Amino acid sequence: MEMTHEQYMELALKEAEKAAGLGEVPIGAVIVKDGQVIAKAHNMREQWLDATAHAEVIAIREACEKLRNWRLSGCTLYVTVEPCPMCAGAIYNSRLDTVIFGCRDNRAGAVESLFNVLSHPLLNHQPQVIGGILEDKCAAVVKKFFASCRAEEK
Repeated sequence: MEMTHEQYMELALKEAEKAAGLGEVPIGAVIVKDGQVIAKAHNMREQWLDATAHAEVIAIREACEKLRNWRLSGCTLYVTVEPCPMCAGAIYNSRLDTVIFGCRDNRAGAVESLFNVLSHPLLNHQPQVIGGILEDKCAAVVKKFFASCRAEEK
């Protein structure tokens, strides 16, 4: 029995919690193909000292390796926070079919909030984008993390 969008997003939220436990911005991602999770990841920028170590990019790399193909046609990405411009580019380049995100990112969101990179009419691939899945839960994880960071600064 295939899982629902909410159930897959719960898996991405577990990844986000792992990131928070490491002092990383708590964003988690899961890639699904044919009802099977083929990749899971969370932000690792601080741990790896790598500006590109966003959850989406790490999950895309893992999925490409698993499928032995750079094209992720037939795959869906679940991510707790709306992808940034870099991740939107990686999504476009990997040819994911669908992107499902939790909460909007009004500071760097590139698929709905600030930009609509993935729906640009001049691009030759435009994945379906669905936002707002478990939006409140996803936003709460990020808010809790940054509130904790601010409390530590005092």
